[in-house]
Amino acid sequence: MSLWLDLARIASALNVLLLLALGAVWARSYLRLRSKHTLGMLVFAALLCVENVFALYVYFLDPLLSAWFSTKVPDPAWQAMVAFHVLETAALTFLAWVTLD
Repeated sequence: MSLWLDLARIASALNVLLLLALGAVWARSYLRLRSKHTLGMLVFAALLCVENVFALYVYFLDPLLSAWFSTKVPDPAWQAMVAFHVLETAALTFLAWVTLD
């Protein structure tokens, strides 16, 4: 198994967890305040969560793509994908820190 694939899986899983936590906070706030801004953040979290769950599906479960990703994708492509996943994790971590403070 590729180190890059493992890093992408870990970052995507962390993103899903962060987005579920943020989504829960924003859903409670929306139900209490009915603010369009909060609704926008909730929709943002939901769509980004779907993207990360789909990435995890491709990395773990899809019979064709999971095998292809683990053996055929060259390192430069993995480095780019992992960089995006890790940057997203950093952004969501900061957003969670600001939201939960």
